[in-house]
Amino acid sequence: QVQLVESGGGLVQAGGSLRLSCAASGRTFSRYGMGWFRQAPGKEREFVAYISKIGGSTYYADSVKGRFTISRDNAKNTLYLQMNSLKPEDTAVYYCAAYTSGVVTTTDGVAYWGKGTLVTVSS
Repeated sequence: QVQLVESGGGLVQAGGSLRLSCAASGRTFSRYGMGWFRQAPGKEREFVAYISKIGGSTYYADSVKGRFTISRDNAKNTLYLQMNSLKPEDTAVYYCAAYTSGVVTTTDGVAYWGKGTLVTVSS
């Protein structure tokens, strides 16, 4: 089992940057593809970014491509999301996810979730 704890959220002005972190418990972090999802008020949870087990492959939602960067440090059991050029529409609770199977852009293959961290982007 994997426990995930996000941090790094907060309030930022449009155009600013934040870096989210997700600390994973246990020794099996490197066995999982990892990702970030987000959920805005009144909306469904949506895919943001994915990174493969050893970080060789990444994939992004079109809405964040070129602005967000996902990375991981398997030695530190930590996942990151660097968010630049933030927009008000990026406001959401951001969730860390560990996949076991499935299409990475959906929640179907996610086995473990963090509790989320709130990002608010003011205009």
